[in-house]
Amino acid sequence: MPAIHFSAEEFNKTISESPAIVDFWATWCGPCKMLGPVIDQIAEELEDKIPVGKIDVDECRELAMEYGVMSIPTVIYFKNGLEVKRFVGVQTKEKLLEAAKELE
Repeated sequence: MPAIHFSAEEFNKTISESPAIVDFWATWCGPCKMLGPVIDQIAEELEDKIPVGKIDVDECRELAMEYGVMSIPTVIYFKNGLEVKRFVGVQTKEKLLEAAKELE
């Protein structure tokens, strides 16, 4: 199953209930298009463990501002509703999965 495209409400509900991985991205962003399939693969691999989603920064500007997202793609790991790790720019699947172990 590919990553969830979060609305602001779904995002807030998800990070308050469980660990989560969220990709802040935009449709016009070249590096985001490169990372998108990797995020979808991670979502499939972690399907029953950790929700993996995407926030379109153009649709959810307030969330991007709230979390200080200045460059995209930015992938933020949340635990207990708080940010615990952040990656900016295109990352390898292995690096993102390794960091996900801290959320389990």
